[in-house]
Amino acid sequence: MRVVIDVTPLFNPLTGIGWYWIGMLDGLAQASEGRHEIVAFSVTGPRRRRPVARALDGLAVERRLVVVPPSASTWRRLWTRAGWPPVERVAGPLDVFHFSEWMQPTQRGGVRTTTIHDLVPLKFPHWVSPVTRRMHEQRDMLAARECDVIMCNSRHTAGDVRESLGVPEERLRVAYPGLDPALHPDGERTSLGAPYVLSVATDEPRKNLRAAVQAIRILRSRGSELELALVGQSGWGDQVEPEPGIRRLGYRPPSDLPALYRGAAAFCYPSRFEGFGMPVVEAMACGTTAVCSTDRSLDEAAGGIALRADPDEPEAFAEAIEQAVARRDELLEPGLRHAAQFTRRACGESVLAAYTSAR
Repeated sequence: MRVVIDVTPLFNPLTGIGWYWIGMLDGLAQASEGRHEIVAFSVTGPRRRRPVARALDGLAVERRLVVVPPSASTWRRLWTRAGWPPVERVAGPLDVFHFSEWMQPTQRGGVRTTTIHDLVPLKFPHWVSPVTRRMHEQRDMLAARECDVIMCNSRHTAGDVRESLGVPEERLRVAYPGLDPALHPDGERTSLGAPYVLSVATDEPRKNLRAAVQAIRILRSRGSELELALVGQSGWGDQVEPEPGIRRLGYRPPSDLPALYRGAAAFCYPSRFEGFGMPVVEAMACGTTAVCSTDRSLDEAAGGIALRADPDEPEAFAEAIEQAVARRDELLEPGLRHAAQFTRRACGESVLAAYTSAR
């Protein structure tokens, strides 16, 4: 098979969706074992091509990166609306086209698919910008109409797609995220000069970072030396400001994350809703006990190992963090076993099986 995958999401700094895409591409290359041609395809402007190319470094995939100055975003939008030319005219012949939320050109033949990571824009439109809402709504509705098979990153998301978009179960497949192999318990540990609780998330209302801030304030008011280290981009809405015991480290390159996870006394993720919740498993893969919210969307990431707390109860999060620090040795091995399931090859095998079943 010749599989063409739209890698346009990789032009942004790599966060959850970008890392899922990288894991999926690497996993597909591993699972294919040379039997299939995996093509990373994108339509970008001149500046955006460089970060896409860098993100693909080290992956055994063919690159077909088309540069369209001056505004590739306009070109992609018009291409989707016009429905012409078919993607084969630009990307070459294909057996599978796996598109993203960034563009959905038509195709002459082959399997048509996409990955839905969550239905936040549909279920909770107040948690996203109008641009994000429009982009995702368009892709989700088109996917429900046209896709031979739809990939989802969790059973929970697949259930949402079935119930909210009316997609029958036989057209849905789950492919869990494949973690970066660098995420393991052995290696360098970051030191911030004081014990810290780590949180890795874009600062936006859905991630609910203020609950983590309030939990640390509670613990410090009781004499704890724990600090909160926040890693991630500024998003939108009210932003968390640095204060005594609260450190904003900003966006950190992926190479920094394993040491940050390993060095943390615990990991905290009070998100109100997720498609899967990769950082929870990433923390466990590095040997760090995780605390996350009780929302059902995080059940699969938590795996019965992460400690859970009501996202609207900072006091509960404070108590869970205390427990996570105290029980780190006890929960180390169960956390490592849980995280070991989420390999890139396993992700690639699931996606490849879905392509094959839809042919």
